[in-house]
Amino acid sequence: MKIALIIENSQAAKNAIIHDALTSVAEPLGHQVFNYGMYTAEDSVSLTYVMNGLLTGILLNSGAADFVVTGCGTGMGSMLAANAMPGVFCGLVIDPTDAFLFSQINDGNAISMPYAKGFGWAAELNLQDCYRKIFENEGGVGYPKERAAIMAKNRGILKDLKSASCRDMLTVLKTVDQDLLKATIAGEKFADLFYPNATDQAIADYLKAL
Repeated sequence: MKIALIIENSQAAKNAIIHDALTSVAEPLGHQVFNYGMYTAEDSVSLTYVMNGLLTGILLNSGAADFVVTGCGTGMGSMLAANAMPGVFCGLVIDPTDAFLFSQINDGNAISMPYAKGFGWAAELNLQDCYRKIFENEGGVGYPKERAAIMAKNRGILKDLKSASCRDMLTVLKTVDQDLLKATIAGEKFADLFYPNATDQAIADYLKAL
């Protein structure tokens, strides 16, 4: 699985802590982690939580990532922005129970976490525990198990509802504010990480032409 990490500007100084916690869990399980930044609070490119959502949509819909780990101060803004994108199902994860239930019941493709609220002593241990609950188990198995079938049915209904209410990602890219889009993909490592991994050529071509 290709896992993308995206951090917004107010929490950029914590990138190394979050990245280390994520890779320490994901890589031994055979997953790849791609760090899209921000990397430090002094980065020349600044990502807002709105841009986190747009970038999440780009990465998932293009095939450059299979799962996105993002967040902001409370996690709420990045979650809302991500869920505004087609094909993105992002959960707010604060603790390992949230992570486990989101994985087993909702089987989404992105999580948003609070990196300021409640981020205190041994915060990296909570991050690791959350990532384990997401990545070490098969998603969508259901909890409790006897409700697995209805949960799977509801996920399908939600997916259809999202498809009906959202435009496709290429249309979103063409109609969104182009300055916002350019700023979103201006990260120093975006091109190196994105273009070799993207599988949707139309999306890749449009972004490359900007």
